[in-house]
Amino acid sequence: MKYLIVGLGNMGADYEGTRHNVGFNVVEHLAKEHNAEWKDMMLGDLAEIKHKGRKIILLKPSTYMNRSGKAVNYWLQKEKIKNSNLLIILDDLNLPFGRIKIKPKGKNGGHNGLKDIDQMLGGNLYARLRVGIGSDFHKGQQVNYVLGQWTDEERNDLDKIIERAAAAALSFTAIGIHFTMNEYN
Repeated sequence: MKYLIVGLGNMGADYEGTRHNVGFNVVEHLAKEHNAEWKDMMLGDLAEIKHKGRKIILLKPSTYMNRSGKAVNYWLQKEKIKNSNLLIILDDLNLPFGRIKIKPKGKNGGHNGLKDIDQMLGGNLYARLRVGIGSDFHKGQQVNYVLGQWTDEERNDLDKIIERAAAAALSFTAIGIHFTMNEYN
């Protein structure tokens, strides 16, 4: 069985350590945990890991968040992976900081990365793992908040949150979406 786990984010030093890149942080954690090396490939950086007999391709799209669908669709086709074996990991303003939620499908919730993936895949029938970044911003400051750096207080808890999200992603590949939802939601 082969899986594609995609962490959403933006490439480049300007975006490192921002809330919007928490998807990148989760797949980076998975790669590090499994001693996998990242390779600069077409439309993104890839690493490959194995877990419980499954081959898992980790992807950090280089297309920027708003064009993530191009990279996701390319690697699904190239690796011949079904949408049912796709997991997208992203930041979510609608969840309290630190909460994670995994679902088998769903709406884009205003997230531009998911909007583009939905468009490129022709629908929303793929799993997504949302990592709550909270919504502690004033009206009109959403973009600054999402693209802002974690606070010191948030950083204190971030490693545990990333570890939990990474464990949920591996659970998805090992025991499926429904059991994973029961365990992690």
